[in-house]
Amino acid sequence: MQLGRGGRPLSFGRRAGPPRTRRSPAVRLTGKAVARHPVLVAAFEGWNDAGESASLAAAFLAGTWGARVVAEIDPEEFFDFTEVRPEVTASAPRPRSIQWPVTTISLAHIPGGERDALLLRGHEPSLRWKTYCAAVRDVVSRFGVTEVVTLGAYLSEITHNRPVPVSAAASDDAVLDGSRIAASAYEGPTGIVGVLGHELAEAGVPTISLWASVPCYSVPVSPKAALALVRACCGLIGAGVVTSELQEQSEEYERRMDQLVAEDENVAAYVARIEEMEEVVGSDLSAEGLAEEVERFLREKRSR
Repeated sequence: MQLGRGGRPLSFGRRAGPPRTRRSPAVRLTGKAVARHPVLVAAFEGWNDAGESASLAAAFLAGTWGARVVAEIDPEEFFDFTEVRPEVTASAPRPRSIQWPVTTISLAHIPGGERDALLLRGHEPSLRWKTYCAAVRDVVSRFGVTEVVTLGAYLSEITHNRPVPVSAAASDDAVLDGSRIAASAYEGPTGIVGVLGHELAEAGVPTISLWASVPCYSVPVSPKAALALVRACCGLIGAGVVTSELQEQSEEYERRMDQLVAEDENVAAYVARIEEMEEVVGSDLSAEGLAEEVERFLREKRSR
């Protein structure tokens, strides 16, 4: 199944080129690479990654497009290693080694297109977020990135059998005009995705952040939300990707969730309350508005 081909990709607002920025000592190139008008797609494990949806979506794109690592951001000054620990690996006949939580930047040629994609993946850093964002700006400058798409996911009061709501926040609100993606009006605590989007926009880099909703009672990994992010991202940048593997995982996810609801009375009652709320408020609300109304409705019902 080909996605992102049926219509025009959204315009982020073209510039003459990415702004020049100070070189970051944390960025290490792993070889020579030339990118064609690349878009940067970024996802982080951790707080921004409910159901591991964002990291799974980015990993899927990297694997499907055959991306190769071209740069890394050294983790030394950005992590508390008692919180995100390095891992020891031991695979014979090689000696034991330590895998540090580096941020990898991989380059992929988008099939059938005239541009490339950089896939930035890693753990959410623990420390010095502004310095970390400066390192990402360095990557943007080095490779001539023209737009940035960040991926995220959050737990929400939705049911697993509904289409996954996807909302977005853009550096230019006009980007979303005419699209089917709801604009996010979120206010509150943010993670590295929110800070990075703000810092890049302040530097003049067109940026859009896509967010998928994951049911609060979900099993740990949600391929269904990952698939929604892949589709939304590819539609934005006009890229084609075969999603049959991820679709199969999504169908298996729904079967597991159906089984969970059938076997757990508490979860079944919770799902029934959400479905009751959906009937009350109707389907005219945006995805984010519906989630807020569901949460308010359930709070009031619990208090009664």
